[in-house]
Amino acid sequence: MRIFVRIGLVGVLVLLGVGHPVAQTATLSDDLLTDWRQQKRMMMGIAEAMPEETFSFKPTEAQRTYAEQILHIAGANVYLMQHLGGVAAAPEVDTTDFKVFGLSATSKAVVLEALSDGYDYGIAVLQELSDEQLLETIAGPSYMGNVTRVKMAYFTLSHAMDIYGQMAVYLRLNDVIPPASRRGGV
Repeated sequence: MRIFVRIGLVGVLVLLGVGHPVAQTATLSDDLLTDWRQQKRMMMGIAEAMPEETFSFKPTEAQRTYAEQILHIAGANVYLMQHLGGVAAAPEVDTTDFKVFGLSATSKAVVLEALSDGYDYGIAVLQELSDEQLLETIAGPSYMGNVTRVKMAYFTLSHAMDIYGQMAVYLRLNDVIPPASRRGGV
């Protein structure tokens, strides 16, 4: 008798559509926003992983400090995403001497805020754009020429991942395990 009750309950739930995901059409815009938000979480995690007392660490004199690496990502995100032509207000960026948003790499809190603001700006711009607009050709930086908006956005994401790889080495050189390498991942 119990089996018939269970089958009946499952039947009712199926008819009501409970327990079955509704098929949704994936969009380029939604996928890109998902990737951008995921990268923000990952980058904030690795940025936060370095203790403040070693934020000025750099492996060699020729390299950036850990803080400067983070500010580089923040500034590059804003600079590159401005090419998409959104109306969202961009934070002020001064990449001279690795200053971003008018701030230098003076404290961990300031650096993390700059990184978060740079990603938030990218989110705001991407939320403005439809799939059709993402596929339109724009003038990128001189080294890229004409590209689609989606290519510019994914180039920006891939640039940050290049720096992420460098940051992971900086952490390891300071006996800090990168968040993605810890048990449970990011």
